[in-house]
Parts: sequence; C-alpha cells; structure tokens
Amino acid sequence: MIDRLIEKIKQTNAPVVVGLDPMMKFVPEHIQKKAFSEFGETLEGAAEAIWQYNKAIVDKIYDLIPAVKPQIAMYEQFGIPGLQTFKRTVDYCREKGLVVIGDIKRGDIGSTSTAYAIGHLGRIKIGSNVCSGFRTDFITINPYLGTDGIKPFVDVCREEDKGLFVLVKTSNPSSGEFQDRLIDGRPLYELVAEKVVEWGEDCMDGEYSNVGAVIGATYPELSATLRKLMPRAYFLVPGYGAQGGTAKDLVHCFNEDGLGAIVNSSRGIIAAYKQEKYSKFGPEHFAEASRQAVIDMIEDINSVL
Repeated sequence: MIDRLIEKIKQTNAPVVVGLDPMMKFVPEHIQKKAFSEFGETLEGAAEAIWQYNKAIVDKIYDLIPAVKPQIAMYEQFGIPGLQTFKRTVDYCREKGLVVIGDIKRGDIGSTSTAYAIGHLGRIKIGSNVCSGFRTDFITINPYLGTDGIKPFVDVCREEDKGLFVLVKTSNPSSGEFQDRLIDGRPLYELVAEKVVEWGEDCMDGEYSNVGAVIGATYPELSATLRKLMPRAYFLVPGYGAQGGTAKDLVHCFNEDGLGAIVNSSRGIIAAYKQEKYSKFGPEHFAEASRQAVIDMIEDINSVL
C-alpha cells in the first residue's frame, strides 16, 4: 500500500494529505440551513451538513493531492449518523482515486486490536459472504501497549496490503510529558522509533515499509534523528500551518530521494475561507478557497525540498 501512496505523491508532485476534520463551526451557514431544512437540527441534520461540506471540498481538491485523512472523532461526535458520514466520505474519496488514511489512533491488544484492524482495514466473513467495514487504506495507531497491541494490526496489513502510521513523536505541546522521558539515557520516542522499524521489517512494500510513523512538524530538531533511526518508514507529519509548523521545519522528515514523508493540513485547508488570506472567496465559495490553499501549501513545501 505504501507503494501506491508513493506513486500518487509522484503523480501529483504533492507530498500533502488533507485532513478532513470537519466541525460544525467550519460549515458555511447556507449548507447548514439546507441540511437542517431537510433533516431538522438533529444528529442526522448535522451529519448531512458535514457530508455536503466534505463532498464540495473533495470535488475541488482531489486532482491536486494523493491522499486525505479523515479524523474519526469529528464524525463520532454525531453518533451513528456521523459514522455513516465517515463511511460515505471514505468511499467517495476512494472513488475519486485518493488514498485514505483513517485517523483513528486505536490501541489495544489481542482480539480487540484484530477487530479494530479488520473493521478499518480488513474483511470479515459473515455467513457465506466476505464484507468490508470502513475500507480505509491506512490507519493511525497508538503503540502504548507494545507489540501485543501492534502485531494484530501488522498481521492484517500484511494480509490485505494495507498500512499503519504509529504515533512516535506527536505535534501537541504536552507530548513531551511521556514521549521525551529518558529511559536508559534515551528519550522514549527513540525507543518507539526502533520498534517501528522492527514491526515493519516483515511488512515491506518496495523500498519502504507499510508501517510508518507519525512525526510532528512542531519539533523539527528531532526530525533528523528520527529519520536516521527509521530510514524506510514513511512519516505522516501533522502540525503544519495552524499548529505552527513551517515548510522549513519539514526538511529533515524527508529522505535524500525527496520521499519519505507526507505532510498533513486540516483546518488550514478545509476552513481556508475563514482566513484573511482567502477571505475574498467568501462562505459561498469555501471549496475554491480550499483548492487555493492546497495549491499554496504544495508550492510552499516543494520550495524547500
């Protein structure tokens, strides 16, 4: 699966993933009004508004980027209707030829991890039928429970040619409370990085492994070290834009071949029309603002690579 993502990155010349992390405050009023007129001010109405918002943005940007990353919590807050919109969004993005990274950050052990992996990446036998759940291509996972928690995900990835991004050094300010703690003189994130390499050794897909790592753009000084520790792990890099990460901060996430990382932007793209820079588009043309924000992001990142 990582080979497919790399192929899409090369085709678009865009090491960029757009986070489809919708919140109702991002959805323009005219979309909300239309959805509420049909479904009421209900969970169903909110889910419909989110769907129409997502679809309009995807229609404007799918030709520019290789991948999208829907964050499942933004859909779960609307209950079952929200999860239906998550599924609808995943399916629509796949129809558009996009690689879909399900940002689910699951972490458990044994049969529970297997169930998560099957639900989001794999297939399940029901009677004489074999069915798929959410059908994402990659998911994010939490390594806190160790190999017992990761192996079931890796097993499904190997069977289905799917991929993982393991949390290693995240972009949030308090990540250091645990991730930077020294163990035998080394920060915990380095030890996790070494495990990512180990977990990915039997899950290679060409030059890179299907087991990658989440590395925040907000800690650029660590990127070079982690790149050396994980030369064949692809990096999913959050923190660009709204969280303060800049294009220059990203350089060491990439390998000398110009590959090795894909950079995420969520509200910086999907809520671009709310920024002063793109205010000329207005709420009625929010999707066009998102397209321009994607073009600007690609140009910004490629300028430093």
